Order: sequence, then C-alpha cells, then structure tokens
Amino acid sequence: MADREKDSAAAAKGRLPRTLEWVGGSDGHLRMLDQTRLPTELLMRDCRSAEEVWQAIRELCVRGAPAIGVAAAYGLCLGTREHRGLSPTEFREKVRSVGEYLCSSRPTAVNLAWAVARVIDRMPRVEDVGSEAAWDAMLAEAHAILAEDAECCRRIGLAGAHLIPDGGGVLTHCNAGALATAAYGTALSLMYAAHEQGRRFRVYADETRPLLQGARLTAYELSASGIDVTVICDSAAASLMRAGRIQVVVVGADRIAANGDVANKIGTYSVAVAAWHHNIPLYVAAPRSTFDLGLASGALIPIEERPEAEVRSGLGRTTVAAGAGCWNPAFDVTPAELVAGIVTEKGLLEPVTEPIIRRFFG
Repeated sequence: MADREKDSAAAAKGRLPRTLEWVGGSDGHLRMLDQTRLPTELLMRDCRSAEEVWQAIRELCVRGAPAIGVAAAYGLCLGTREHRGLSPTEFREKVRSVGEYLCSSRPTAVNLAWAVARVIDRMPRVEDVGSEAAWDAMLAEAHAILAEDAECCRRIGLAGAHLIPDGGGVLTHCNAGALATAAYGTALSLMYAAHEQGRRFRVYADETRPLLQGARLTAYELSASGIDVTVICDSAAASLMRAGRIQVVVVGADRIAANGDVANKIGTYSVAVAAWHHNIPLYVAAPRSTFDLGLASGALIPIEERPEAEVRSGLGRTTVAAGAGCWNPAFDVTPAELVAGIVTEKGLLEPVTEPIIRRFFG
C-alpha cells in the first residue's frame, strides 16, 4: 500500500472521491479512500495484494458492510492473480483459502462473506475453461458487485425517501452513507433522495464512539452535500428525542437475522430503546445481501471485539486510567420488535417479523 496520493483539490471543493474503485485492467489494483484520515485529510490508498486488502478492512481504512464486501471481492482477485498458472485443482484450492483469509478480517458484516462467496460461486468450472479464464470471470464478477451496489443504494434511497419528514429532525448513528458503500449509502441514501426531492430537514449525527464515524464521516459527507447536519454526543440522543426534535431514526446494518434482529454499530441498541420509549420510529436501511437467513436470531450473530487501545487512546491521547480495563465491541444487536421497518432495494419491509421476511425472500 505504498502508493498513496493526496487529493487536496477535491478537499478544497468539498467533494468526495470514490470510496473505492479498480484502477486498470487485469493487471490493475484496488484504490480506496483512507477513511481513517478523514475529515482533515483526503488520502487515497492503493492495494495490490489480498494481504493489503485484509489490512485495509481490519484497520477501517474501508468500512461499512457493502463497501468491505466490494473490497473483499477485489481482494480475492488480487490474492489469486499470480496463481493463474496453477492446475485447476490447485487454483480452486487457492481461491478457497484466500477467500477464507479475507473473511477473517471482520466477522460481523455478512456482506463480506457474501461477496466472496458470490465471486467463487459464479466462477466457471476451472476444469472447463482453465485457471486464467476463471480468474478473468472472477474480476468481472467483482466489477458487477461494485456496479450493483451503487444501483442498489440508489434504489434504497428512492424506496425510503418518504420516511424523511419535511421540516423535521432525523437521527442517525455511525456512518451508512456513500463512504460505506460504492455510492449513495444505505441510511444516508434516504436523506440524499429526500433532499433532491426538495425536502428540508436537519440530521443529527451521533458522534459514534470510540472512533467517531458519525462526527468524522457522516457529518463530513452530509455537509459537503449541502444537507443540514449537527453532531451530538452519543449520550445526547435521548434528550433530543424528549425535547421533540427527532421525528425519525434511520440507521444502517451489518447483518440482519431471519427474525429481523439487526446488528449495527455499537450504540444502535441504546438509540433504539430510547426511540421506542419516545414513540419515534426507527428504520433500518440495508440491501438484501445484508440479510442472513441462516441465522434464526441476533443472538447467533458473531460480534467483533476490537482492541482496547481504540477506547483507551481513541482521541490521540490516553483518556483512561492505566489500572482500568476497556471493553470494545464493534457492534450490538437491536431486537426486531424495536425496528419499525427495513428499507431495501426492493422496497419497505414492515412489520419486521420472520414470516414477513421469509415471504419477502420467497
């Protein structure tokens, strides 16, 4: 990942470059926006191996369930490119091992494993076409996943724009915008679509401890798009609800179980409980690929735990007493009964129950 370049011109214009893209042909590489440097610096990061993609996902250089799915699809291509001369049996085994390796980078977001599995499943039989042609098909499938994610997010926005109240307040947690996807975002896509339709509203973005994705990323991209956004401490959300300044909550998701339980950034459950208490609807925006119908409930969703240092020194200096421990789960699970509806590229799913979800996918 030595190839990095600053895009100060884009920063000056308040525009975001692509979250991630493939640069070049079959000998190309994956380029992504290093989100750990936002909002003060726009820096592009180039990945030329599966190991570099794994590290970028793990370090949150690229984050958001859809975006890391796209990154992993390209990472699978990068990790197997130099092995195109292997026999069909050896090549298949290499594809499988690289896929497993990439899936280990972040276990909670189901889109990652989904994208890897899709590239593998749609790869033609290596015995029929040879390793090189099979790899070419893998790269084409990764390109298709990128393009489909952008279109999927656009449709999510159009399907849920009516949920954003004209003149009202919207609360969101973490970042589920263009920075978390190939384009547009999931939760923020509703806001972009509503804004384009002429609605005026204020977005309250939880700062989202400990890594401040709401303050650093959500506020950054919404303000660059001309949408009214105010950052609040996570602990201020319930007070804003009680004051009547929040009319709807919209969040993204990293995995949705068969019964509608939703895994999302840690703190989402607290927001959902507060919204339920104040009779404020909470909607989840996510593509169909985020559903994991193989898991009966959210209790079975693996929750990633991240390093203590992100809590202990998350703001660039030590803020926790040396003798105290830190607990740092990256996600929590919101029960389906607290979710008013799930907005997908195929429309609004409500109420959120297992029978409704099964019929939705039937």
